[in-house]
This record gives sequence, structure tokens and C-alpha cells, in this order.
Amino acid sequence: MAPKVLHSWDVDPHEAILIQKRLRERLTFDPRVGRIRLVGAGDVSYAKRGDRLFGAMVVFSFPDLTLMGQAWEVGRVNFPYISGLLGFRECPVLLEVSRRIDPWPDVWIFDGQGIAHPRGMGLASHMGLLLGCPSIGCAKKRLLGLHDPVGPRKGDFELLRFEEHVVGAVLRTGPGTKPVYVSPGFRIGLDGALDLILKTTTRYRIPEPLRQAHLLSKRIRQESEVRSQKSEKEETDRRPFDI
Repeated sequence: MAPKVLHSWDVDPHEAILIQKRLRERLTFDPRVGRIRLVGAGDVSYAKRGDRLFGAMVVFSFPDLTLMGQAWEVGRVNFPYISGLLGFRECPVLLEVSRRIDPWPDVWIFDGQGIAHPRGMGLASHMGLLLGCPSIGCAKKRLLGLHDPVGPRKGDFELLRFEEHVVGAVLRTGPGTKPVYVSPGFRIGLDGALDLILKTTTRYRIPEPLRQAHLLSKRIRQESEVRSQKSEKEETDRRPFDI
């Protein structure tokens, strides 16, 4: 499925903020997504050296969580790291991956924020709007907001509030694990987002589709780095010795 073209990526941070504010007005949130048969997830890894980044997407059947499809892409970092503007670093490579993913999921989970974001336009909201598909942000760290302590049992959660608005929830996905930060991205409400994150979480803290997307992006990065190291060694071996 071809993603929507809603703005240029060749922008500076000030322009990026203005784009986020404009796109926020286009977000909608449905209390019901409808029947979910396929769940997708996307994540990005960065090269330890250089400016390459590695985007990966996976699609799992739901609720049995069988891998149905995967794709990846290697890109270049073209935007500085600035808190709140992660989408302008990672969305371009994820959008390229999305052009080759098959089958197409009913909902996406991304490693980032949805509306739990200073301008209500985190990575998950940005991607959901561009893909025209329901999306959820599931982050390991809090970007903003306040919440009460979360109970110890799987499924315990507390609402995350920012400027007197509920922007997400802090969810315990397993006993004794650190909570994750769940926020609606696009065309899904908080209740539906929490329900899906819990139902796609198995033995680990992170939902299984998102965990597998992370592992895939990490594997592609490692394989690329091994190839680069091998090429560098071969180039060095071909150089003549100084006598």
C-alpha cells in the first residue's frame, strides 16, 4: 500500500514542529477498530558507526500471533536527534519498508509515542496518519505527563495525563516487569490500544510483534556491519605493503 504524501521531509526543526501542529488536527480516534485479523509492528535500529539506519516491519496473525510477513530497508539519517521530532528521523525509512510489506495489517504498533507527545503527534500518530491505518504507540520510556504508581499485576495500568488531558496509560505487561507507555496513535482509542497491547504480549515486556520488529531491525544492522567490516578488511588486505 502506498503511503500518503502529506508534507516534505526536507525541513528544518522549526518547520517540522509546524507540520506536527498542522497534522495533529487531522487525527481521529475510533472507540472500535473492528475485527482485527493482522497486527503489524515497526521499529528502527541505528548503525554504531556512520549515518545508516535500519527500518523493519513485521505482520502477525491475531490472536494466535503467527508471523505472516516481514520487510526491511536501509536508509540514511537526514534529520538531527531532537526530542519530540523522532518521526522526522524514522518515518522516511519506515515508509519505504511499508511499500513492500505483505499482507497489510489491520492495525500498527510502533516503538514510540502516539498522542503522548508535546504536540500530540508522536511517531505512531505520524505513521498512522501517513499509512491511513489505525496505529498505537508503545514506548519503553515516558516522554511527558504524570501518573500514579502502577500496580504489580499484569494488566494493571494508570492513566497518563499531560496538561489535564489523558494522553495514554502506563501499563504493566507482566508481573515484576517495568511498565510500558501506551498511547493512541490514529483511529483507535485508549481502551482498544491497551486491550491489543495486552493480548499481543506473551513472555516478554514488549508486545511480540514489536519485539520481533526490533529483533529484525537489529539483525539487519548486525549483518550490514559484518559485511562492512569484511569489505574494509578485504580492502586493507589488497593494499601494497610499504617497503
